[in-house]
Amino acid sequence: MAEPFQIPGLAELRGQIDDVDRQLLELLNRRANLSLAVGKAKRQVSGKVFDPAREARLLERLTTLNQGPLKAEHVTAVWRAILSASRSLQKPAAVAYLGPEGTFSYFAARDFLGEAMTFVPCHDFNEVFRGVSLGEYDAGVIPLENSIHGTITQSFDLFSQYEVNIQAEFFSRIANSLLSRETSLENVKTVYSHAQPLGQCAAWLRAHLPAAKLVSVESTAAAAWKASREENAASIGHRSTAEKLGMTSLADNIQDDTANWTRFVLIRAGSAPKKDAHENEPENFKSSLLFTVPNRAGTLYAVLNVFSAHKVNMTKLESRPMKGSCWNYVFFADVECDLSSAGRTALIEDLNACCTSVRVLGCYPEGPRLDSTANTTGF
Repeated sequence: MAEPFQIPGLAELRGQIDDVDRQLLELLNRRANLSLAVGKAKRQVSGKVFDPAREARLLERLTTLNQGPLKAEHVTAVWRAILSASRSLQKPAAVAYLGPEGTFSYFAARDFLGEAMTFVPCHDFNEVFRGVSLGEYDAGVIPLENSIHGTITQSFDLFSQYEVNIQAEFFSRIANSLLSRETSLENVKTVYSHAQPLGQCAAWLRAHLPAAKLVSVESTAAAAWKASREENAASIGHRSTAEKLGMTSLADNIQDDTANWTRFVLIRAGSAPKKDAHENEPENFKSSLLFTVPNRAGTLYAVLNVFSAHKVNMTKLESRPMKGSCWNYVFFADVECDLSSAGRTALIEDLNACCTSVRVLGCYPEGPRLDSTANTTGF
């Protein structure tokens, strides 16, 4: 009987890989022990387990040091998994998101935080905010806006109702698929999805399913579940959901713009923390705030003038009706600076002088763009 063909040098190369794997395992466990020690030190001073600014600096430093052949995104993906495991060792964390499993929020949260977290599905955004504010969950992942369909207004409104702060932001690339038990588009009479994906795919739906009934439901996962149990139905959502429900994808990448991104934020309970006076203002930081102004001419201009005078760029300004006060509004703004820094005290004082209320929601590093092949969703 002939000996099986052996590739010259393959056994030796595999032996070297095995040796490197053993060394990596030893180093990872050494790092894990150091992480446990860090967690113990943090608990003595009530320090936070998740520090998005430090993690952002770490990932940036590693990609700078990387000389290949690993690509920068591969290095980042590996270390996100390591950081997720480290956080879990220091303190197991429950992260709430709009469920059930399989929604855009679920995959986005997993991409950003890693798989070592405990992800808890919630029925709606209000349940996420309420649970985080009461301490039932350690954190929550909330979508704020989409590059095609715009603001998720409910998210902005809930910041006014609950005492939570924004700890981090991140952007997830969205690729929508049409999922169904049917074998052709001609058989689809009803399309279910969350309102945002329906809006993101409006032109495609008009062109390919002009007679279909469009039905908005609480999440893309719920939409897929409904469509999987009905004839002549389809849903818009994450492609990987199809196989679990006995469906197939009739069409992929059906969003109206290939540059389709959703901005998510990680929220925690309590007010936004302030920095020590000796800390310098970090670069590439953003701040989000809510403010109200007297209902008279020129008051909003005065707020804009404050940021201009302090040479701070405003990247977003959104108005929402104030509950219980007709024709008065709460303003949500993003600005390119760290309002928690001691050097921004004068800016805050100037804002307070022209506003009836000012609440800083969070100060955090500019978020990463996550474009993994596993995440092809939006809510």
